[in-house]
Amino acid sequence: MNYPKEYMEYLIHFHGDRDFFECHEILEEYWKTQPVRQDQWVALIQIAVGLYHHRRGNRLGAVKMLQSAARRMTKSSTEELGLDFDALILSISDRLTSLENGDAYEDMNLPITDEALLQECLGECTKRGWVWQARTHMNEQLIHRHILRDRSAVIQEREESLRVKKRNIED
Repeated sequence: MNYPKEYMEYLIHFHGDRDFFECHEILEEYWKTQPVRQDQWVALIQIAVGLYHHRRGNRLGAVKMLQSAARRMTKSSTEELGLDFDALILSISDRLTSLENGDAYEDMNLPITDEALLQECLGECTKRGWVWQARTHMNEQLIHRHILRDRSAVIQEREESLRVKKRNIED
């Protein structure tokens, strides 16, 4: 088993605490450090973001993300990630139909085919006190995470970047 730890963290959050915002954050940070930015990482990020939007009632955002994710996924990329391509595409298609029908949010699981990966993630999930593939506990913090999170470090970083740019312009 040779998967990036960030991918495993993504899977643990995806199926454990169902924190799709965290899934997005973890994998996006990893993806940005890669010399070649592969579509498979973007597709997984988009799946998490799509589910986050669906859970919040943003159907248009969910559809957009999930359609894009399905376009980016390839059979070889999903096999490299220990996922069943056909089952994943079917899950995304089913979700898009559900969104089109106006159905309420339901959790989705990724079809992990690598038994060693599954057992590793399941074990880590259990260590954290989470139940693997449990239903989402709907709460404001999880549903509106992007609004409620502490952004002070990001704001401070942006302000510093603006100060540096301003100094460079003045010089």
